[in-house]
Amino acid sequence: MCELGESNATIGFLVNPIAGIGGSVGLKGSDGDLYVEAVRRGGKPVAPERAFRFLKKLKEYLDDLKFVVPPKHMGWEYVKEFFRSVKVLNIDVGERTSRLDTMSSCKLMIKEHVDLIVFVGGDGTARDIFDVVGVSTIILGVPSGVKMYSGVFASSPEAAAEIVTSYINRNAHIELGEIADVDEGGLKDDVIKVKVYGIAKVPQHKELLVPSKDFSISSEVDKEEVAEYVVENVIEPNTLYLLGPGSTTKAVADKLGINKTLLGVDAVYNRELVGKDLNEKEILELLRTYERVKIVLTPIGRQGFIFGRGNQQISPTVVRAVGKSNMIVVATRSKALGLKFLRVDTGDPVLDKELEGYIRVIVGYNEEMVMRVLSFT
Repeated sequence: MCELGESNATIGFLVNPIAGIGGSVGLKGSDGDLYVEAVRRGGKPVAPERAFRFLKKLKEYLDDLKFVVPPKHMGWEYVKEFFRSVKVLNIDVGERTSRLDTMSSCKLMIKEHVDLIVFVGGDGTARDIFDVVGVSTIILGVPSGVKMYSGVFASSPEAAAEIVTSYINRNAHIELGEIADVDEGGLKDDVIKVKVYGIAKVPQHKELLVPSKDFSISSEVDKEEVAEYVVENVIEPNTLYLLGPGSTTKAVADKLGINKTLLGVDAVYNRELVGKDLNEKEILELLRTYERVKIVLTPIGRQGFIFGRGNQQISPTVVRAVGKSNMIVVATRSKALGLKFLRVDTGDPVLDKELEGYIRVIVGYNEEMVMRVLSFT
């Protein structure tokens, strides 16, 4: 292992090519049977584009890094476009990769004495890596999953590149991040069951690393207060409302007398449900039918994401069609006070920059907070 700060630092880099494929088609994950269903619904890979974004930005900071990577679409296909010093691991990788491929790659990376393992994937990938490296090797995730409850992910691919650069230049500090994952069997029944599997070592710099999701339950009274205000003073007639995932948006639906999915995107028009657990294609079809459309969102726990975590079906195309001025953000008072800012990671860096600025967040009955939105792209 080299002395950090030297230009010949060695990075272990791997990509889970299928991570996040289920997001835009309304699925809550991409592992196991969900991957098959995602392909059937027309889901498109997102990990390759995320890998390219990370490497392109990293190249701007450091151009003489050494890489150790799996072959083909698990690493080599991306790194070769930006860096010359690349060692390809001697393992077989099929068209559809598995957790065994990830784990085998990590075992070989440890033997190569890499300084840091950077991976493109979601919570499942983080678990697989942690099962091999534990706390022996520092890891960092480039976000590409659907959920990402773990506290080992950068806010964006560009943020990951900055964290890696800062770590190599000795400007980052090491934190302990939770490795967490959700029971995907429960997701089918709209139930969140999250388990913390361990604690990993991760580099942090300028809050570019996203904390793990807050698993505590917000006050039902607070949610009721927000919902009552939204229904009485915000909801307008002859307007289509896309209600994003989350318990606070579900409280709004409950107040309207609508049976909303907890983890999906549902559509309401004149207080009637006109679309349930929608995917991107179905949302776009509704946008062609209804002239006035607004999106109701709630940030994810301590992470603060309003786009890009668990609601990828509200795609960049959908966001642009609806418009920034038609976003309604709701949160309980305690959640909002626990956040320094809100985050966005739509998958479109240009749109993410456009969404930056300040936005009003409804936190109670006739009570709002102005919060800053950041993209870290």
